[in-house]
Amino acid sequence: MDIRFEGKIALVTGASSGIGQGIAAALADAGSDVAINYWTDADGAEETARRVRDAGRRALTIQADVGDPDQVAAMFDRVDAELGALDILVANAGHASTGKPLHETSWAEWDRVLRSNLDGAFLCGREAARRMLARGAGGRIVNISSVHEEACNVVGDGPYCVAKGGVRNLTRAMALELGPHGITVNAVAPGMILTPMNQQALDDPTYRAAAEAQIPLRRAGTPVDIASMVLFLCSAHASYCTGGTYLVDGGWMLAWPPV
Repeated sequence: MDIRFEGKIALVTGASSGIGQGIAAALADAGSDVAINYWTDADGAEETARRVRDAGRRALTIQADVGDPDQVAAMFDRVDAELGALDILVANAGHASTGKPLHETSWAEWDRVLRSNLDGAFLCGREAARRMLARGAGGRIVNISSVHEEACNVVGDGPYCVAKGGVRNLTRAMALELGPHGITVNAVAPGMILTPMNQQALDDPTYRAAAEAQIPLRRAGTPVDIASMVLFLCSAHASYCTGGTYLVDGGWMLAWPPV
């Protein structure tokens, strides 16, 4: 199956490291020009841009808080002006919870997680949809969710689980509304992926081995595993797929909850 995106314009949020960086590089390798959103890690965003340019594609780095409506609108305006009409949005930006029970979570801590994970997907999806509708040529929107949209099984991870549960139904609602216009909206739900957001698995071999023992495929995933699913969902091969959440978890959810 050959997936190519020559002439396509993509925006990936939270693309300065980890899953977002892997998705941006994969899109470029498949022929897409890529806008790279980041919030604090300018050096990471530049590394992503280097990978895009090394693939022979145009790269545009944009600092923006995806939870701020004005910054999101300005980001999309820059994509329009500097790259062209958007074909693909991958809403990946997000933060983990602070590790506190919900009743000990401050409003600022709650808001930070919901703002990036859920508000960001809504605001970016809204801007992308408006442009795709106006253009009338369809489009692809992919939200990066998590197995924790369903598996609310980690004490102290409440805000993240709530946000990702919201992303699941945001994806379904947008798919229902945008489907008649040829715009597909899907979610990818990673399991255990080796990124800075899962630093313990990178630093602690004992923890990683115990976690991998719970995964039917007996390994943690990588950003390439997620990027491969994103590329499929953005391609013509997935033109009849919309409103779904696609697990990329090595089968972990098959064994959840443990008996």
